[in-house]
Amino acid sequence: MDSLIALIDQNEIFNVQTLLHYWDGFVMTIQLVFLSLVVGAVLSIPLALMRSSNNPWISRPVWLYTYIFRGTPLLIQLYIIYYGVVFIEGIQDSMFWPIVKDAFYPCLIAFVLNTAAYTTEILRGALVATPKGEIEAAKAYGMSWWQMTRRIVLPSAFRRALPAYGNEVIFMLHASAIASVVTIVDLTGAARDVYAQHYAPFEAYTFVALIYLCVTFCLIYLFKFLEKKMLAHLRPLS
Repeated sequence: MDSLIALIDQNEIFNVQTLLHYWDGFVMTIQLVFLSLVVGAVLSIPLALMRSSNNPWISRPVWLYTYIFRGTPLLIQLYIIYYGVVFIEGIQDSMFWPIVKDAFYPCLIAFVLNTAAYTTEILRGALVATPKGEIEAAKAYGMSWWQMTRRIVLPSAFRRALPAYGNEVIFMLHASAIASVVTIVDLTGAARDVYAQHYAPFEAYTFVALIYLCVTFCLIYLFKFLEKKMLAHLRPLS
């Protein structure tokens, strides 16, 4: 172990201090992505149910929200939220200012709103694809709308939405790199700092690209495993 540390210390760029800086950036990236996905997924469930409603007063506002956030770049959304917070009247004198003045929370809000919009449409597509036979069977058993949704519609929709949601998770991982533009030191921000310190852009950004690649492969394997387990009933019998 001591020889490994000594070997790393001899490296001009990837020494212990640099690797620890990358590690801090990695932790920040995982925190941002994980929190945005969890909160976005929770928000997307009621939004998807509203979006699939036949009542236009319920579905249209959700459609407008998803249309805006899916139709504009995430970077622009981040800029608007990050820089726009300070223009809210009275915000600097409120109890929320110590929170929103930190770049982490405006960035998290932007990521949550963006991924919730995409996840809402993914889940909505899975909801409307529910076989009519399942719904008719639930009604025949005398289930209420909530019982049918909770026991039949949502579990079935989650399974169908899993492949598309896996792509959304990977997209959010890659999109999280823009957090560095608002002073957050994530993986890309750590690479930028290493480049600025050692003037080695190729080494700094190649290393962080390999980290993103490894995490992406882990996510692909995870979702392939989940699809194999949750969609096993769709595989043809041998």
